[in-house]
Amino acid sequence: MGLLLLCNGGFMVIAAILSGFYADGATIAILLAAIVTMIIGTFSMFFTRGHKKEVNRKEGYIIVTFGWLVMSLSGVLPYMFSGSIPDFTNAFFETISGYTTTGASILDDIEILPEGILFWRSLTHWIGGMGIIVLAIAILPLLGIGGMQLFAAEAPGPSGDKLHPRITDTAKRLWLIYFGYTVAETILLQLAGMSFFDAINHSLATLSTGGFSTKNLSTAYWNDQPLIQYIIILFMFLAGSNFVLSYYAFKGKVQKVLHDEEFKYYTGFVVCFTIVAALVVYFKANVQVSEYYPMVLGEGESAFRHSLFQVLTVITTTGFVTADFTNWTPFLTIFFFGLMFLGGCAGSTAGGIKVMRHLLIIKNGLLEFKRTIHTNAVIPVRYNTKTVREHIVYNIIAFFVLYMLTFIIGSLVLGALGLDFESAIGGAASSLGNVGPALGTLNPLSNFNSLPDLGKWWCGFLMLLGRLELFTVLILFTPYFWKKI
Repeated sequence: MGLLLLCNGGFMVIAAILSGFYADGATIAILLAAIVTMIIGTFSMFFTRGHKKEVNRKEGYIIVTFGWLVMSLSGVLPYMFSGSIPDFTNAFFETISGYTTTGASILDDIEILPEGILFWRSLTHWIGGMGIIVLAIAILPLLGIGGMQLFAAEAPGPSGDKLHPRITDTAKRLWLIYFGYTVAETILLQLAGMSFFDAINHSLATLSTGGFSTKNLSTAYWNDQPLIQYIIILFMFLAGSNFVLSYYAFKGKVQKVLHDEEFKYYTGFVVCFTIVAALVVYFKANVQVSEYYPMVLGEGESAFRHSLFQVLTVITTTGFVTADFTNWTPFLTIFFFGLMFLGGCAGSTAGGIKVMRHLLIIKNGLLEFKRTIHTNAVIPVRYNTKTVREHIVYNIIAFFVLYMLTFIIGSLVLGALGLDFESAIGGAASSLGNVGPALGTLNPLSNFNSLPDLGKWWCGFLMLLGRLELFTVLILFTPYFWKKI
């Protein structure tokens, strides 16, 4: 925890330097937040020195969950010290939305914030995204979370039943790819016409599949500059794919990428869903063109671009907006609501259930027909031509059931707090899937500021649950977790 706070404080110093460069008046506040965070981190490390460094399973769950909470609690300091978000509940909501790469905001006017605070806001996404890569590649498979053990076999590093030194090497390689993509997108967005400040912020938000923008209109601000939106589309697609596949691609193992079953389905889903959405938008959508979200309907390129952008931003749970999809047609509203449950690939920074889990649940469901007829036959589920062990299939089914139960309970709580049906189910699905924009009063044109304080804390809890794959957090609420063996 102390080490995490030291790292967090270091990132705050970077935000303070940028704040000083733009002379936005928030430099001292951000620097003070960094100092406080690093002092607490130093004391934490000092008083826990001498303890064994071996991490067992129980400690793994605690570190992951409380690590995210500690980062979020320290991350509120720049907002509060600068007066940008003086209310603690709102500041915590914005921060945990950042670290969990959800991208839901309570800010009514983003553009009045100091540059240093906007940069810190985007950095919380990027830090969270880095953490998610390490979780997906190194930690969760070894803790046996939600069927992620299957992914462990594919990753170029982790092995065995405990944390292995090779995990450090794996994390370094994947962070390098993550950092490289961020730099590449920043340069391309600048060349396409964005300012450096907007480019770096949107790159941090894209690669982490977060979705915080520096503009009130989000990426709809550049609706008259298609090239900018196509660049963001490309990097959203990469961020939603398995980062290990990027590693293989850079190593020249392109066949491994092309033959990966999850990647093929992920690409296929994006293509098919985009065609469906684009055809409906082109022929059916009866939308009043908003001065805030201008788009030309009835034009082929515009219909295709906005459909592709919105499909990718929801599937990858990025949450950028170029148009209000809830205003297209009732069919597309339900269509995009369904996509909130899909998610990107395992080993990506995307939230949601993940394509791999959906794939294995569907395969297992179809095989049940065969098993019903051939009762004595052993018919295993296969993934990437390999047999999936039975306990992993059970784990994935349990994850799916738990996810849907959590969504239902999440919706009921929001409904009890006074939200209408559409807003309640949209807010719960969006928070749990780390999507960002939702439905009803929480639609892409709006934000989450209208939620009561209790609703903001509840949505923050759902964000943490979804980001840390449910089991990691929920296991802490079971009595047998705390019993000594």
